[in-house]
Amino acid sequence: MNLGGISNVSFEKDGRRIAYDIGLANMILNHITRKNGLDYDEGGQLARSGKVNSAMLEKLNALEYYKLPIPKSIGYEWFVEEVVPIVESTNDSMENLLCTSIHHICEQVAIQIKNNPEKPENTLFVTGGGALNDFLIETLKDKLGDVAQVVVIEKQLIEFKEALVFALMGVLRLEQKINVPSSVTGAKRDSSSGVIFLPN
Repeated sequence: MNLGGISNVSFEKDGRRIAYDIGLANMILNHITRKNGLDYDEGGQLARSGKVNSAMLEKLNALEYYKLPIPKSIGYEWFVEEVVPIVESTNDSMENLLCTSIHHICEQVAIQIKNNPEKPENTLFVTGGGALNDFLIETLKDKLGDVAQVVVIEKQLIEFKEALVFALMGVLRLEQKINVPSSVTGAKRDSSSGVIFLPN
């Protein structure tokens, strides 16, 4: 699972690769901290000191996106249109907004992991900037219980993972091999995507 601006997951099911965006992650957390003059909440310390705003949590959990079937994805436009109004209309402290957001993120992740079990000894490998948020990871472990063991990938791989993945996709494109499975995109067929620019 990747906890970047948004949360997304990838796993094997019935011999097929499944991947999709679960929902929010750092996008909402960074929005809240930047409105208060901070780049981010280091380690989730501010969120840890807050309390859950039940009304805000209920509104976030009720977002229509979570009811859509997979495969599916979201972007910044969705965040601005659907999520920002909920945050802006909630009159509460930064700490409580952050705490509530983390509980929302983890609840939605837990729902998806619990709905897609492959075997009892599931291990959830976590990467992305959110993996460095200690309070988020602790909350995620609590929400998952014994459904899956949460393992945070080493920091060096977190920092370079995206570059490595796109390099792999580029190599597969050069070799005219599939780099975008239809089971992930919902397209009619697999594809080898990307444009190759050769030097003069």
